[in-house]
Amino acid sequence: MPIFNFDAFVNYLFNSFLIGGVGVTIGLTVAAVIGGLCLGMIIALMRMSGKPLLAFPARFYIWFFRGTPLLIQLVVIYAGLPLFGIKLSVLQSALLGLILNEASYMAEIVRTGFLAVPKGQTEAGWSLNLSRRTIFWRVTLPQAFRLMVPPLGNSINGLLKATSLASVISVEEIMRRSDLLMQEQFQVLEVYAAATIYYLILTSLWDIVQARLESHFGRSVPAAASAKRLGFLRR
Repeated sequence: MPIFNFDAFVNYLFNSFLIGGVGVTIGLTVAAVIGGLCLGMIIALMRMSGKPLLAFPARFYIWFFRGTPLLIQLVVIYAGLPLFGIKLSVLQSALLGLILNEASYMAEIVRTGFLAVPKGQTEAGWSLNLSRRTIFWRVTLPQAFRLMVPPLGNSINGLLKATSLASVISVEEIMRRSDLLMQEQFQVLEVYAAATIYYLILTSLWDIVQARLESHFGRSVPAAASAKRLGFLRR
């Protein structure tokens, strides 16, 4: 009896049920990135505010969600919240857990990105009589985002694989559907080999996207163009 059944592996690789799990994984990743980035931005601004009433809760949030395993967070949200009358579906629980966890990492990425922007840029904006809002949206944020792209890309890569933990609360993404298929024929290596291929495809595609983003936002801006833009902002 062969150790690895190649024909079974090919069948699993093109199994429509498993392919459907790929779509769920992508959906979880995209939703968690958007939600985590929005929440992480708020938490980062709270931590940088300098006001204890805002900074302390932000610090505690980051400390808690980065210091505890995502697996435990998912289980507590799914099984613990109903004890307080909050009932969520498995998909809602997974999304909430992934967003809350990812926001703690996004907050630190956003914070370090803003801190890396030279203070002279903000001072230049003040010298041009720009409003605080204009300086933030047109001067600070674009430069900070350029610095955030590499760590954001790495965080998203990790998140894509971390969605596999949602299988513990029965979310039918790649890992959960792989488990269900494995229980039918007990072809463990073949099923998980197919799942591995899908994860490699997804992470490789994201690597390509990340490389393009880094190349685009890493372009240097000529001094003349910068001066022209500042002149436009001043008007």
